Amino acid sequence: MKHPLGRVVSGIVSLMLGTAVLAQNNPTAVSQPGGQASGVWQAPNTAHPGGKLPKDVKVQLVQVAGGFVDPIHITSANDGTGRLFVCERPGVIRIIDKDGKVMDEPFYDNRANTSFQFLENGLYCVEFSPKFKENGLLYIAYADMWFNGATFIVEYHVDPNDPNKVDMTSARPILRIDFPYCNHHGGKMKFGPDGYLYIGVGDGGWEGDVLDAGPDLSTLMGKMLRIDVNVKDRKNERYTVPDSNPYAHAADPQLMVLFGKSEKTFSEIKQKAKPEIWAYGIRNPWTFSFDRKTGDLWIADVGQNTWEEIDFQPANSKGGENYGWNYMCGTHPFPIEKEKTGEKWPIVGVMPVAEYSHATDGICVIGSSVYRGKDFPDLDGIYFFGDWASGRLWGLAKDDAGKYQMQELLNTSLNLSSGGEDEDGNIYFTNATSQYGTWNPFQSPKGAVWKLVSADKVPQGAKTAPLDNK
Repeated sequence: MKHPLGRVVSGIVSLMLGTAVLAQNNPTAVSQPGGQASGVWQAPNTAHPGGKLPKDVKVQLVQVAGGFVDPIHITSANDGTGRLFVCERPGVIRIIDKDGKVMDEPFYDNRANTSFQFLENGLYCVEFSPKFKENGLLYIAYADMWFNGATFIVEYHVDPNDPNKVDMTSARPILRIDFPYCNHHGGKMKFGPDGYLYIGVGDGGWEGDVLDAGPDLSTLMGKMLRIDVNVKDRKNERYTVPDSNPYAHAADPQLMVLFGKSEKTFSEIKQKAKPEIWAYGIRNPWTFSFDRKTGDLWIADVGQNTWEEIDFQPANSKGGENYGWNYMCGTHPFPIEKEKTGEKWPIVGVMPVAEYSHATDGICVIGSSVYRGKDFPDLDGIYFFGDWASGRLWGLAKDDAGKYQMQELLNTSLNLSSGGEDEDGNIYFTNATSQYGTWNPFQSPKGAVWKLVSADKVPQGAKTAPLDNK
């Protein structure tokens, strides 16, 4: 059942994906507006609901398969088999074969070690090596029960005797991230066009970034990370940091030379910076994706109590962007009371390309991808995203004048939980029914996988997403 907007849960759910960031002196960041504002300030190119896409687009969501326990991630191995892999939050990965049938036996089952009693914890995602067809390697992120819900990223090998099974004995831990609270962990991963593994990490929980993690370069929380898992010494190395990361050498030991460095050089020294950081000022990047045609990065960052946002990083970025949290949430100040009282507040970070209000449109943003498939050419170039609570689905793209337009395309009664792509570029969404306060997801109504299609190409007899007519 979909939550009505404005209920107490809106404040809780919005935590799921995060908000808060201090300004840093960062020479590699782009589009830093700077300055101050008071009252309501309008960013020059941030889209809001009510826009019109540059072309006529009508879509539907068609059910592919159901019966899943809190499905929160869907992806493909890109190995030519046509399989889809669905992550169930309690710690199971199931396969939908190329004919749309859910296989009886799971691909992966780690329920015994997965912390899933709280809604924001569990198995987060699976990501396959870009060379999976040759090396059989995959990466899984989950909340580990034994380490108090810490995020573990673990490398596995597919079973050499069964392509539909993970070899559980091949587990090789890559990274562990500890958190003080049980929410705002992020957890999604994606290999970028450069072959590096990108990881979204939330600000560590509670609410309002009480840790000041967003702007703090000395913690991995509230960040987008970028690491290289293609190590040569697999016995002693877990991953390396790409030399091109913005803070790869920011904390390198240096000798003191009085008056011996330029101001620019000093501005690049960050003695406590974590080299894995790719971008910062993020609240909870629950979903993100790369445009498979352009390489651009789209980040759906869950907001605090009032605004949700979509952040964008162009493919030619050198990294180091500050997306504003916890000084700002969307294009608005944090705390929002500054805007309401007319108090002056700093404009910090790269502004989002889209935002929407908890008061009218939803409370927890769920991103998918830019459509690049061949089956529905009218959808090409549009970024699709929705909301967990309201069930709305939007499209986002630039118009002929270069201004972002955000158009509502569907208003469903689904609790959208994630988005993903198959190897042909088709887009899918999952819906999960568990709510806050539900500790046993096995007792919740089952979730499903939905394929995004053009409205005039719905297969005959297909089940489409239920609409919210209220």
